[in-house]
Amino acid sequence: MKTWESYIRKVDPYVPGEQPKEKNVIKLNTNENPYPPAPGVVKALEAFDTDYLRRYPDPAVSRLTSALAQNYGLKQEQVFVGVGSDDVLAMSFLTFFNSEKPILFPDITYSFYDVWAKLYRIPYETPAVDESFHIRKEDYYKENGGVVIANPNAPTSIYENLDFIRDILDHNRDVIVIVDEAYIDFGGESAISLLPEYENLLVVQTFSKSRSMAGMRIGYAMGNEKLIKALSDVKYSFNSYTMNQTSISLGVEAVKDVDYFNKTRNQIISTREKSKERLKEFGFSFPDSKSNFIFATHEMIDAGELFEALKKEHIFVRHFTGERIKDYLRITIGTEEEMDAFFSFVEGYLKEKGGK
Repeated sequence: MKTWESYIRKVDPYVPGEQPKEKNVIKLNTNENPYPPAPGVVKALEAFDTDYLRRYPDPAVSRLTSALAQNYGLKQEQVFVGVGSDDVLAMSFLTFFNSEKPILFPDITYSFYDVWAKLYRIPYETPAVDESFHIRKEDYYKENGGVVIANPNAPTSIYENLDFIRDILDHNRDVIVIVDEAYIDFGGESAISLLPEYENLLVVQTFSKSRSMAGMRIGYAMGNEKLIKALSDVKYSFNSYTMNQTSISLGVEAVKDVDYFNKTRNQIISTREKSKERLKEFGFSFPDSKSNFIFATHEMIDAGELFEALKKEHIFVRHFTGERIKDYLRITIGTEEEMDAFFSFVEGYLKEKGGK
């Protein structure tokens, strides 16, 4: 090894879901919304003045933070916006987890958490979820440098109620507790209602799932004004202009169209519930999903083999290889037609294999 190579920071990177290049696929592998963005987003894009692109965007992203604050009944100073919730979460790790004590997050959860911890040299521990993939709240009572809980969790889809989150907060008043709510709009109650009680709570959400804007990369955090100022100070020290002009304009329109937001997320919830019943009929088992995906296993078939068989038919789902979850597939909820195609293939596959 050359001397300069020894100075390179090395990490095992996060592996995102596959993005197939061909067009005629059924894409149920990255938890994207199957429906287009709100009509107002389309109109704003068509009317967008490209002359704005020669100018730097507003570093405070004031139009979007104002729209989000109004939507959630918060002060504008309580909202931080970044380039997707991954950017917001990474910035939060960098900002808040500097005590040299280990931060805590579950052993089965969003796999970017340990990547950021390693990247920023943050010590961490991963308490094991139980046999049903539920987080054991007692594991988060010990001294630590911060807590991160995805709720609903990924890839398990399990939602823990607000009493559970409150208990975690009550036992961790001296550290920052991040609740990552990428999927909260598909089931459960947001921890936003707890913000007035807990100045150490940071709630992170995204436009990528329920607002059909994964391609625009918009995420946001909500919390105490001191936390948001600290995040902003770090952002300005790292990259002042993180949000581009088009994302700001289109993001505002996405927040404003509440009726369309409710219509599409309710359609996904309806399709999810139907999909649960069909999976049960085919002999699958899974945690009760409160997200826009289902984490399913079948005792008679190998998950990896089904994953590959689906892929050959241009149907993409997600398969993880971790020891505790290698027998599961994560299936994003698509349109009714996409789910029908998925189930049609699965039915034939099971018959061929001699299952249900």
